[in-house]
Amino acid sequence: MINHLPKQKNRQIPITPIVTGSSEINSEEGSKGRDSNEVITWQTQVADVITDIDQLLAILELTHLKSELYVPEGFGLRVPRGFVAKMKKGDAQDPLLLQVLPNKLEQVKVSGYVADPLAENEQNPTQGLLHKYHSRVLVTVTGACAIHCRYCFRQHFDYQANLPKSEQLEAIQAYISQHPEIREVLLSGGDPLSVSNRRLFLWLDALEALPKISTIRIHTRLPIVIPERLDSELLSRLEASRCRIVMVVHTNHANEIDENTAQYLLQAKQKGITLLNQTVLLAGINDSVAVQVALNERLFEAGVLPYYLHLLDKVEGAAHFDMAKQQAVELYWEMLEQLPGYLVPKLVQELPNRPFKTPVNLYQN
Repeated sequence: MINHLPKQKNRQIPITPIVTGSSEINSEEGSKGRDSNEVITWQTQVADVITDIDQLLAILELTHLKSELYVPEGFGLRVPRGFVAKMKKGDAQDPLLLQVLPNKLEQVKVSGYVADPLAENEQNPTQGLLHKYHSRVLVTVTGACAIHCRYCFRQHFDYQANLPKSEQLEAIQAYISQHPEIREVLLSGGDPLSVSNRRLFLWLDALEALPKISTIRIHTRLPIVIPERLDSELLSRLEASRCRIVMVVHTNHANEIDENTAQYLLQAKQKGITLLNQTVLLAGINDSVAVQVALNERLFEAGVLPYYLHLLDKVEGAAHFDMAKQQAVELYWEMLEQLPGYLVPKLVQELPNRPFKTPVNLYQN
C-alpha cells in the first residue's frame, strides 16, 4: 500500500476537526483518555497518531524490544492509536505490530530490492499522474497517510515532485481527454482519504466533469486504520456521484477488522459503494492458510470482497517480509481447498513495465 510522507512532513499533520452528526459511530478505543463530551473525528485521530517508538513500546508493554529496533530518518514510525488498540499487549509477534514497527533488518541491503520496484518514474507523463495501464490512470492525490507500513512500495517515491497542485488539475483533465481509451481513474497517493472532504470533492467534481470517465476507484487504508474516515458527508457524496465508485481497502489480517471497523464498512456498502480488498503476503504475518481463511471470511462479514493477494513488491528495506513464490503458490492451493471461489482473491505480482498485474502461475514447479 502507499503510505508515505515526504521526509520534511514526517510528523503530526495539523488538521482542523469537524463535528460529525449524531448518526456517526464512535470508536470506544479512540475515546479513551478524552473528555466524554468531545466528538472524536477522523481528523483528531490523524492529528494524534503515534510517531515515537518509545511511546508505542510503552503502550504495548514491550519496552524490552528497544535494543532490537532503530529509528529511521525518512520513513518513520506512524500509526493511529485505534490501530494500536487492536494489538495484543506484551506480544512482540503481534501481526499488526510487525507491520508498522521499524526493524533493523530494514537497513540490510539485499540484491534485487530497489527504491522504485515498479519503475513508476517511467510512467509519469504529467505531475501527479501515472499511466501504466491502458484504460485507467492513477492520480497521486497526496503523499500523506495515517500509517506507515514498513513494506510500503512507495516509501522512497518522490512525492514532492509529483503532488498535483491546483494548476495541475486542468493538465490532468486535459491528458485524460486526449486519451479516449481512459475510462477509469484511480485516486491514490499516499492515501487519498487523508485529504479533507473539501479537497477530495474537488477531485471528484473534476473527474465527473469528464463524460467518458465511468468509474472512480479509491485505493485507501484509512477505513481500516481509522474507520471514522467514512463519515456521513463523505459517504453521501460518493453515493451521489454519477460515476461508479469502487473503494479498494488494504487489509492484511483479520485482527484489523473489529466490530467498529466492520460497521463503517457496512455503511459504505449500503451507500452503493463497491468494496474490495487487497492484501500483501507478508512472511510471519499472514503466510498461513488459517490466517488467510480468517481474513477473507472476516472481510465478507464486513461487506468487502477479496480482490488481490499480492506477492511483495521488492522495495528496498522490505526483504525480510518477502516469501518464496513457490511457498505462496502452495498456500494459494490450500486457500482454494478451504474457501468458496468468491472469497479467494487473485494471486498476483506487479512487475515493472507491464501493462497489467501479472497472475502468478499456479502450475509452476
